[in-house]
Parts: sequence; structure tokens; C-alpha cells
Amino acid sequence: MITTGPAILPIARQGEAILARRAAPVPAADFNTPALLNLIESMRLTLLEANGVGIAAPQVFVPLRIIIVASRPNPRYPDAPLMAPVVMLNPEIRWRSETCENGEEGCLSVPGQRGMVRRASHLQVWYQDQGGTAHEAGYSGFAARIIQHEHDHLEGILFVARLQ
Repeated sequence: MITTGPAILPIARQGEAILARRAAPVPAADFNTPALLNLIESMRLTLLEANGVGIAAPQVFVPLRIIIVASRPNPRYPDAPLMAPVVMLNPEIRWRSETCENGEEGCLSVPGQRGMVRRASHLQVWYQDQGGTAHEAGYSGFAARIIQHEHDHLEGILFVARLQ
């Protein structure tokens, strides 16, 4: 983990081994530690700098189950809805709707490529926050798409494997 202050991190690109591996759970002993908080803030800064709407720890070469979902309009997604960023540690998608939608996706780890991906329209996700408190929440539409995309990163799957 990062031991210095928050910073913009390098982003792993398609073909990097870390993007093909399943990420490990964040251990309980790491919750609320300076290293974890620095990592989360560095991921947030990296996401903002790259005009992303979500990021997973493996994308910044950290093999842990951490995602940030931060939908907002930006040059890559001008029509994205605005939502407060949500940091999810050890997320588990507990339920996905049978109703699906096709939508265009891109990825910070696959620059310059976009494509149509079919995703569940609604889902229920369980996760822990940076202090270890458990949460369960429902998401739909674009936010649900981001969660599924970032969760795929934790499983070692890039969106290009799901192109329609």
C-alpha cells in the first residue's frame, strides 16, 4: 500500500497481469489505517484526473477489493448523472435484475476503446466502508453499470470481454 501522502497513481493498461487476477479482500486490520486512507484518496485523485466515473484498486496496481463509484458529467461521459462518490471495500453483488440494458462503456485501463456492454439494470450490493462498517444498497441505471464494471475488475475481467 501507499505510505506517503495521496498522489495521482499510474493506471494499469490492458495486458498487465494484475488486471487478469482476482483481487484479495481488504483485511480487517487495514480498515481506517493511514495507508488505506491514503490509497483511497490517491484512487479518488487518479479517477478525477483521468475523467473516470469509477476505479478499482487493481487498476492502480493494488490487488485489493476496493472500488470507487463516482458518476459525474465529464469529457469522457458528458451525460453521466451526478452522484456523491461511494467507496466500497470488499463489495459483493448480492442480486442483479433479470432486466438488462445495453450501454456504451470505456475503461481507464483500455484507453481509446469503447463498446456496447449488456448489464443488469438494477442490483443490490453489500460492501464495507473505510472503517469496516457494512452497508447494503440498491443501485440502478448508470450507477449500477459502473458498479458491475468495477466489480469485474476485482474478478480480473475487462469490459472488452463483455462486448456485444
